[in-house]
Amino acid sequence: MGGDRALEDAIGELLDRRAPGATICPSEAARRVDPGRWCELVPDARRVAGRLVADGRIEMTQRGEVVDPATARGPVRLRRPSDAVERPGDDRRS
Repeated sequence: MGGDRALEDAIGELLDRRAPGATICPSEAARRVDPGRWCELVPDARRVAGRLVADGRIEMTQRGEVVDPATARGPVRLRRPSDAVERPGDDRRS
C-alpha cells in the first residue's frame, strides 16, 4: 500500500532528525504525509508503527515505558531502539 510506505518513510525521516532517544508522535508522520487529512491517517500511522515495532526498527512507548502496540491504548510515542532502555520482561534490574 502506497500510503503505508509513505507513513513508514515519514516515521523514519522524523526519527532520523531527532536526537538519540528522542521520540515522535504518530500524528507527526500523518501530518507529514497529508497535512489536510492527517487526523484520518493517525490510525494508519499507529498500525504502520506497530509493524515497525514487530520488525525491531522502532519502539512504542507510553509515559517513557516500552509498550506492546497490540495492547497500547491512548497516546503513544515512537523512538529508535536503545540498549539503554529497559524493556518489558528484562530481568537486569539494579
